[in-house]
Amino acid sequence: MNSRYRVAGVSFEHMHMGDNLAMADAHPNCEVVGLCDRDLSRTRAAQMALQLADDQVFADWQICIEKSRPDFLLLCPSTGDHLLWIQRLAPYGLPILIEKPMAASLAEADEMIEVCRHHDVVWAINWPLVWVPSHRTAKRIVDEGRIGQLLEVHFYDGNRGPLWHTAGKLERTAEQVQLEKPDSWFYSKADGGGSLLDYLGYGTTLGTWFFEGQKPLEVTSITDQPHGLEVDEHSITIAKYACGLSKFETRWGTFTDPWTYQPQPNCGFILVGSAGTISSFDYQPTIRIQDLSHPEGYEMAVDEIEPPHQNPVQYFVDCLQHGRPIQGPLSPETSRIGQQIVDTAYQSAEQKRTLTLLE
Repeated sequence: MNSRYRVAGVSFEHMHMGDNLAMADAHPNCEVVGLCDRDLSRTRAAQMALQLADDQVFADWQICIEKSRPDFLLLCPSTGDHLLWIQRLAPYGLPILIEKPMAASLAEADEMIEVCRHHDVVWAINWPLVWVPSHRTAKRIVDEGRIGQLLEVHFYDGNRGPLWHTAGKLERTAEQVQLEKPDSWFYSKADGGGSLLDYLGYGTTLGTWFFEGQKPLEVTSITDQPHGLEVDEHSITIAKYACGLSKFETRWGTFTDPWTYQPQPNCGFILVGSAGTISSFDYQPTIRIQDLSHPEGYEMAVDEIEPPHQNPVQYFVDCLQHGRPIQGPLSPETSRIGQQIVDTAYQSAEQKRTLTLLE
């Protein structure tokens, strides 16, 4: 059991890297020892925030690992490069915490699983919504059977768009967004851009968590791709399970960001069971429950989440320290089911027809 973990952040293409590094820096058993990105300008904010020396910042990932000697890696590449980075880093045998989504396709997800298995690498996929207290509370209520058998999961989520904020949810101007949009990987089809690939995995992976691993039988999806863009900014996916229909909707272009003001529709989940319902919206202090004793519904304060379940770094370190397997949405097993649904939805939208779940 390590008492202290040296951590390196590799590939800053996703803005969540700054947040994940801050979590590592705040962890009592972690020390951030290296930052790496081919574009060093993307590392500057994190370097300043963490007060790292210039010789701890690298443009070459191999030199970064050699010089900083990390115990585990934080990884935040573009979606289309997830497999590439796993192929590069897995041979070092270091544990890897990679930011969502799992991959750009199910085939690539399976290759990532195989590469990590071959090199005996412990790895996890971080889905930030997993750590939202309202959703963890809703999961507890479902597991306790308080709304009976779960029958439906309804998910609507997104934000104004991926370029409207940086690490720490710092807001940017409309002028900055429009200037960067043509060159951003978020809007590149080849790089795995689009709201469907960015956000649908949240709903389908956490939905699989709520459903205890149950898979849908069929998937139907439709997207809206605005004129001049290569990718969608709005998608709606209907998944047919043995127990009924569930819906997963993704949106870049909400009126407000849910971490400032909840837009309408509210971002988050509505869970429908055989004996009640739960509404669990992002970042809210309460969830709303209907059950047989309270058909009118009532508000319940969310749980106070304790370590190591407050953020991905806490959880990942705890699993490493105690030799516990990665479980729940961060596990490759659960994330793969989410990826199956995402891939089927993507193909359904492309082919404009309902598809049996891809295997």
